[in-house]
Amino acid sequence: MAAKPPRRRMLPGIDAYEAGVIAGDRAMLARAITLVESSHPAHQRLAQELLLRLLPKTGGAHRVGVTGTPGVGKSTFIDTLGTRLSAEGHKVAVLAVDPSSRRSGGSILGDKTRMQRLSLDENAFIRPSPSAGSLGGVSRRTRESMLLCEAAGFDVVLIETVGVGQSETLVAGMVDVFLVLMLAGAGDELQGIKRGILEIADLIAINKADGENFQAAALARQEYEGALHYMRPPSIHWRPPVLCCSAKTGEGLAELWQQVEAHRVALTGPGELEAKRRSQQLQWMWEMIERRLLDSLREHPGVAARLAELEENVLAGKLTPTWAAEQLLESYGIQRGAE
Repeated sequence: MAAKPPRRRMLPGIDAYEAGVIAGDRAMLARAITLVESSHPAHQRLAQELLLRLLPKTGGAHRVGVTGTPGVGKSTFIDTLGTRLSAEGHKVAVLAVDPSSRRSGGSILGDKTRMQRLSLDENAFIRPSPSAGSLGGVSRRTRESMLLCEAAGFDVVLIETVGVGQSETLVAGMVDVFLVLMLAGAGDELQGIKRGILEIADLIAINKADGENFQAAALARQEYEGALHYMRPPSIHWRPPVLCCSAKTGEGLAELWQQVEAHRVALTGPGELEAKRRSQQLQWMWEMIERRLLDSLREHPGVAARLAELEENVLAGKLTPTWAAEQLLESYGIQRGAE
């Protein structure tokens, strides 16, 4: 007798998703995030309906982006800070933006084991980033996961950048405050920290400021404070402070969180925080439009038929990229307009 095929796990109904998330059921929250991550059209429709229902429950959390090059101690920092905040009565969610996860599996899986205290904390929720393989895909899923976490009652959402480069700008565009972790004595070249990262930072923290490294951290703090004087701050209402802290000992983390709260107050008063979030929403909408249009172009039969040949000609120097792009757009149905 042939074995019966395994039964597919039925999705909960929209009412069950909504009730479970609002109740703070972490298992249902995890399933809701999985729904958001799915690329299946039916799942996406259900996910968007769920998000529309939950929108009134969102927006109350501190949205904090955390970045820093490998070795700066992001995992230990988030574990220590998150545990401290939980002890003070906060509910903490940790999400990750990792555009490299398709290739490497993403370090957040390892981070989850290193965040041992926070991963066992009943007031915390840690979610690896999906293997979307593109910043656009990871961005949408992370933004929508953040909304689900807020609807579930998490009042602190920490978004970690696992990748480097463009992912920092992406995360800065979805959070209220962007924290850059630095190391003392490594040098800008070794750390891979670019001027552009400092320009979008709302808060800079020199981590591992303990033991023999304490004096070096204090000196680095002075150097970064000096460098920031020559940069335009991200807000007219806030000048980014530079702090020293130790994720290992917990020293300086209370002051750091005070600065996060001070930043919220400084931007809320003049209405800048609300304006910033509205601007982020519009930016998010246009990012989704651009991504869908690009996907549509790549999948178009006329474009697909000519793409390989045109790419080969561009690589061989037989065709300019601009002219190749024009031909692909014409195949898609967009005619060259007058300039």
